[in-house]
Amino acid sequence: MSSTVTPQTLRKTVLNATHRALGAKMVDFGGWDMPVQYSGLIAEHMAVRTSVGLFDVSHMGDIQLRGPGSLAAVQRLCMNDASKLAVGQAQYSAMLTPKGTFVDDVIVHKLSDNDYLIVINAGTREKDVAWVRSQIGSMPGIHISDYSDLYTQLAIQGPKAAETLAKLTDTDLSTIKNYWFTFGKVCGLYNVMIARTGYTGEDGFEIYIPSDEPTSARVWNEILNAGAEFGILPCGLGARNTLRLESAMALYGHEISDTINVFEANLGRYAKLDLAAKGDFVGRDALVAVEAAGGPKRRLVGLEMIERGIGRDGYPVFTVEGERIGEITSGSPAPFLKKNIALAYVPVRYAVIDEVVAVEIRGQLVKAKVVATPFYKRPRK
Repeated sequence: MSSTVTPQTLRKTVLNATHRALGAKMVDFGGWDMPVQYSGLIAEHMAVRTSVGLFDVSHMGDIQLRGPGSLAAVQRLCMNDASKLAVGQAQYSAMLTPKGTFVDDVIVHKLSDNDYLIVINAGTREKDVAWVRSQIGSMPGIHISDYSDLYTQLAIQGPKAAETLAKLTDTDLSTIKNYWFTFGKVCGLYNVMIARTGYTGEDGFEIYIPSDEPTSARVWNEILNAGAEFGILPCGLGARNTLRLESAMALYGHEISDTINVFEANLGRYAKLDLAAKGDFVGRDALVAVEAAGGPKRRLVGLEMIERGIGRDGYPVFTVEGERIGEITSGSPAPFLKKNIALAYVPVRYAVIDEVVAVEIRGQLVKAKVVATPFYKRPRK
């Protein structure tokens, strides 16, 4: 007797039908049915670098910590020092395992002295929420809420992002600095959170609106209309990936994971180890031990191919003499830079600028060199 296996049902954002109506190519991304591209990865990438693009990032998760114990909970949970945040300020941080490796990287927003919002990654949502509850659920004066499905999160990214969004809000966007946020009226909706953050290496904003389908679709279309004069394009995960790679931003499951520690990933600057100033946090002891032992044995480096070939995710890295020393975590052509680039883990002795290594591509060793990251930095005004 034969049996059929029913594939796991993919989760959908409320804009799923909108993406399909636009002709988006859809893919399974961490259990979500998401657009990988609309008009094409390169066109979308270039729109964000030179003008403006719009992303649906509603698959991201949102955990709110409220109550008089909320700061203590964030400090225990995350490696950065949230006590330094002002109301309306955000910071990059991470939740770590006791081994000093990554549960997830996050952005912490301070809504008030007793109210913090932690934005988490899509593919780790359920795991992250369970981790948060297990680590701080018993702490006093803290209420944990998973609001992930209550918001549609839209990212408006690129040098024309501010001009696009300004048409739709009476909030003075120039008063919102990088990694700050406020609440204002957007597309007729009150109390919309407007954050000047992003995952592209460009200036831009992320807005949080109610997750009902008619409202989300209306706002999506109003943003596209507002950006039409600038050549705005809806953008998928493909461009999101190449943009963040050019900017050397970590992706969970690639550059960071529960087998990679903070110092290996070159993110030690966000880990505040001063016990007197910040206090203890999960994973701190392990990071202190790594420092005491002389630092990590391997590091994440940027690679630029110097011979013809594209280093892809998972390709092995060798010395030019043929000794395997590491593996690419993310690699692709860089549409704006017009180079083939990659991020890879190699032993510290090879993590030197201009060090020549080799990537195995279809059975051949192709030369690459270690270069400084980020590969791309946006021009400063």
